[in-house]
Amino acid sequence: MQQQGTQAPADVAGRTIAVIAATKGLEGPLLPILNGVQAEFGFVPQEALPVIADALNLSRAEVHGVVSFYHDYRREPAGRHVVKLCRAEACQSMDGDALAARLMDLLGIGFHETAADGSVTLEPVYCLGLCACAPAAMVDGQVIGRLDRDAVAAIAREVRS
Repeated sequence: MQQQGTQAPADVAGRTIAVIAATKGLEGPLLPILNGVQAEFGFVPQEALPVIADALNLSRAEVHGVVSFYHDYRREPAGRHVVKLCRAEACQSMDGDALAARLMDLLGIGFHETAADGSVTLEPVYCLGLCACAPAAMVDGQVIGRLDRDAVAAIAREVRS
């Protein structure tokens, strides 16, 4: 029996090859392929990296370097909900550190962690473009500005239900 987030290597390879076939013809195909693989699996499985490297005539280290450089590529499946909390200067200047601490306390996880029940993943981001509405977060792709203690509590309740 496989654990959540693990795939049989043949399954990963086959599904990765299908993503590569759909995007390999693009100029600079590595990022579109990685985006497609993450969309396919919900993360970028380690087993996909050599398949991508071979298809693009790159070293595994080059592909791994790109995956590890960009924070949006996950190495493990995310929770059912993804909360991205802005950590940029404007948000921090508006009590962002205290709100981050409160959210982590309410969720019982830190940044780059997923709750044990798989309900939520908490990620830091370094600008959501809502500086005038700081502090800000993104919950499942939906941006929320002007966060306060009550808004953070509401986010925690929503994602843990």
